Amino acid sequence: MVWTGLLSEHMDPIILNHIVDYPGKAPSVAARTTNGGRCRFNPNIYSSGKVCLSILGTWRGERGEEWSSAQGLESILISIQSLMSSNPYENEPGFETANSKDDKKQQAHYIAKIRHETLRISVIQRLEDYLGIHSDGSVDDFPELHENVIRTEYDIEPVAPPYEPFKDLCKRRFLWYFDTYMASIADGEKHTKPDQDFVIMPFEGGGNTMPGKFNYPELRRRLELIKAVLLRETEYWIREGALEVRKDTTIASMMERQFQQIKETYKRNDMVTLDMDLVDKNPFVWQLIFFGRPMTNLEGGMFKVRVVFSKRFPDELPRVIFETKLFHHRISKGGVLCYFPRRVDEIKYHIEAIVDAIEDNETPYDPRTLVNPDASKLYWGSAEEKKQYSRQLRRSVQRSME
Repeated sequence: MVWTGLLSEHMDPIILNHIVDYPGKAPSVAARTTNGGRCRFNPNIYSSGKVCLSILGTWRGERGEEWSSAQGLESILISIQSLMSSNPYENEPGFETANSKDDKKQQAHYIAKIRHETLRISVIQRLEDYLGIHSDGSVDDFPELHENVIRTEYDIEPVAPPYEPFKDLCKRRFLWYFDTYMASIADGEKHTKPDQDFVIMPFEGGGNTMPGKFNYPELRRRLELIKAVLLRETEYWIREGALEVRKDTTIASMMERQFQQIKETYKRNDMVTLDMDLVDKNPFVWQLIFFGRPMTNLEGGMFKVRVVFSKRFPDELPRVIFETKLFHHRISKGGVLCYFPRRVDEIKYHIEAIVDAIEDNETPYDPRTLVNPDASKLYWGSAEEKKQYSRQLRRSVQRSME
């Protein structure tokens, strides 16, 4: 059995191959984000894809660190994720306690190039591939929409593209973390110059390295293009939905019914004030108007939210955009809401999760929700910073009433 997973919001995929004797023996693990075998992202994650961990038997460890049948995939994933620390330099054997002045300088150089290549390879290249963006900046057109297609018994049905479980996830997370990526670029530009060479670490060599040059202005351009194409894709979903309505398809009728059912549910809900309507009578585009509850920071506010569905839902999950500007740690500066439905295959759970994310009353810390760097820093900061967050949130709520 082969299991593929993402390890972080930066879209780092790994593959685990179960061997016949699992769980008696550890599965084999391979990293896929290596830029074609040319990039070593961590002292323990080689450019060949090899993952060096004692739990996997790929590195000698202390007694008790080796694999046992009591362990499972979760143990492996936690171990791998622990490698992605704020100072991966110290993961290299012999450098665990390297704290000299020269070591600290090397650590900074190592972190700097990992951050650059994480953006370039793990985020940008992946999304460019998904969206048909080429190195010259040209972009593949979206499939043409045909108003009237009459098929005969001799026509060959078009083959649907293969389902890729992480493609939509990566797209949604890109929109969530776009502000974080741009903040990282702004910080990187302060400390590097375009075409500045990466510093090679003492433990890199033999083809197992991370060579390259810094070019943050180019990364900025590519990130902005990816975002623009994703927004165009969202508009394409709207046109697809409108065409489904004109064709009176089953999926259009189903979306209409679900809208009416959920609208009636919230009409009877005394705890949440939520008005709903279809945009241009398109059941694939919902407009929500959420009214802030009394005795909360959102009291008196009126917030417009647009929810755009793909006709391929739930393989592609909806994109939720705040049209009312709101300073909120779960809402990006571009208005993209970060939320997590209990079930992804039913729309009612998406609407429920959207409301929960907006209200977000003292939920436990979740690093996945850090989509607005400025707001998140205050929200999860000191007591005084939390007060500043509340004040800025209240000011944005008041503006929504003007």
